[in-house]
Amino acid sequence: MLQTLLPILIFAALAVGAAGAVRRTRLWRQGRRTPMRWHRLALMPKRYLNDLHHVVARDKAIAHTHVATAGGYVAAMALALVVHGFGWRNPILGGLLLAASLVMFMGTIAVNLRRVNPPAKLSKGPWQRLSKSLIAYSVGMFLVSLPLVGVAPTVLGGGVLAIVLAAVLVWGLLEMVVGMGWGGPMKHAFAGSFHLAFHRRPERFDDNHPDASPKKTHDVHRGSRSTALFPLDLTAKTLGVEKPADFQWEQLLGFDACVQCGRCQSVCPAYAAGQPLNPKKLIQDMVVGMAGGSDSRYAGSGYPGIEVGKHHGGPSDAIVPQLVEAQTLWACTTCRACVEECPMMIEHVDAIVDMRRFITLERGETPEKGAVAIDNLIATDNPGGLDNASRLDWAADLELPRIQDRPEGVDVLLWLGDGAFDMRNQRTLRSLVKILRAGDVDFAVLGEEERDSGDVARRLGDEATFQRLAERNIATLSHYRFARIVTADPHSFHVLGREYGAFGGDYVVKHHSTFIAELFDGGRISVTAPAQAESVTYHDPCYLGRYNGEFAAPRQVLAALGLEVAEMERSGYRSRCCGGGGGAALSDVPGRARIPDMRMEDVRETGATTVAVACPQCTAMLEGVVEPRPRIRDLAEMVADALVEPTAAMNATSAPSQSREEEPA
Repeated sequence: MLQTLLPILIFAALAVGAAGAVRRTRLWRQGRRTPMRWHRLALMPKRYLNDLHHVVARDKAIAHTHVATAGGYVAAMALALVVHGFGWRNPILGGLLLAASLVMFMGTIAVNLRRVNPPAKLSKGPWQRLSKSLIAYSVGMFLVSLPLVGVAPTVLGGGVLAIVLAAVLVWGLLEMVVGMGWGGPMKHAFAGSFHLAFHRRPERFDDNHPDASPKKTHDVHRGSRSTALFPLDLTAKTLGVEKPADFQWEQLLGFDACVQCGRCQSVCPAYAAGQPLNPKKLIQDMVVGMAGGSDSRYAGSGYPGIEVGKHHGGPSDAIVPQLVEAQTLWACTTCRACVEECPMMIEHVDAIVDMRRFITLERGETPEKGAVAIDNLIATDNPGGLDNASRLDWAADLELPRIQDRPEGVDVLLWLGDGAFDMRNQRTLRSLVKILRAGDVDFAVLGEEERDSGDVARRLGDEATFQRLAERNIATLSHYRFARIVTADPHSFHVLGREYGAFGGDYVVKHHSTFIAELFDGGRISVTAPAQAESVTYHDPCYLGRYNGEFAAPRQVLAALGLEVAEMERSGYRSRCCGGGGGAALSDVPGRARIPDMRMEDVRETGATTVAVACPQCTAMLEGVVEPRPRIRDLAEMVADALVEPTAAMNATSAPSQSREEEPA
């Protein structure tokens, strides 16, 4: 009986699954079309085995569970098709099929144990059913395949038991094969495989890419840190994303790949602070919009303060406010913690900025403080609305060299950033100047010709203002010769180094932590040992660490100062955001707690008396925490205070260096 039923069941499931797959593909292709690169399908196995699992493997138990369950299923299904579907029965193939089913069963047991009392980050509902369906498939396939190796051939050949086994196998086949295309939990396997092949950022999988991350301290990332936002075509009919169909089809495919594991939710600073953002729920809302319907069937944690079930939408319906509240988008700090943790490599931040672009450029509904900053950028080239001629007022006594006076070029162009208008950050800049002079660095500044890099405007969705600033800055820089740009601002560092290239501005840009570490390595500066032991922890800025992979240099600088770092639990690539990025400080979305307050709790747990920082925004956010608290000091301040003969170094004039590492460009 089973010998007759099995081929029918298998091919019927495959036929229905194929129809569902076609339907699913059509849902993805509702998005904006881009050229199809079919050859990428051949890259799918490598990207899955070698690239995807470096993220999953951060949790060893889950990684082993996934390998056993998914690997066992793929092998069992392929062998079942050959053995039971086409009737190529022999003991060897039968033994392999039994072994694959057994491996899958072992993995499914671990899945079910995890689902007995699942952590809050996991979605429930159909996902609870999936764990049982996995067992049904593996057990059913194992038992119906026993006759292939001569075990219980008569018992399984007919009767009630055969019908029961067929029913169990049908249960598993419906979930595992049919559910892939018709919206069940297993759709993540189907969509996820194609997402890996057609990912918008293929360089993330390329270990040989020039931007590939070396394996440094606290950095387990592989492949390229492809983190620059994609430029927006300002001549397009619609600017940004208004409705799900406005996303590129690869983005819709990526949303559909979500496995609802909740890793993004567990690391999101806005969600932890009780602000109305949950990156997992946001991605699921995009899936709802793509397929049409409401979020009432969502079975995971929602947006804090917003009930599940009130939103609905379709491919051609406006996302805000029908599907997502505007406050949800403005709560994001663009820290990329969600992207870093996602085992399916979904790009949450790209989607959020795309939707912000529509709100800002088409509707003009940027949060009030953000709108003021953008207006100031348009009027004065800086978000504070200050006279750009006053950019160097803080350095009147330092006689900073101007690049306009150096037609022959300089080694280092010091990019001040808009921290030059902030009294607190001016102390950091003065310290950095002191270090450059102590190291006999040939440097100069742009002065009033320097404008805002455009980071805030771009993250708030005003791509037009960003592109205008970028083009003007690039035009200014084209008039001068320099080997590299050095800046103390990770946001300027990221924008100048990674995002200006799309507009013709290709520069060697270094963060001041990296440059100071190089000065130490080259023996160009020396410091005195600390008078007394100091307990220090280091806060990794998102735009230096996760965005650009620089985790080692700041710690090398602290080690050169003779300081031992007491690492926070959330450090390195898992560092908690300070709350200041992505224009979040201007959006000022209320929540249960403040993100910098939560970060300061991380600091207090280390017992450190000093927090070393490397970003003006991090400094401002952490110093905004109510005292008593540890003191906040930029790396440059710490080095400058420890320099040997600091007075002589400060009074020395900046002269062209006779030995340059690079020729001016």
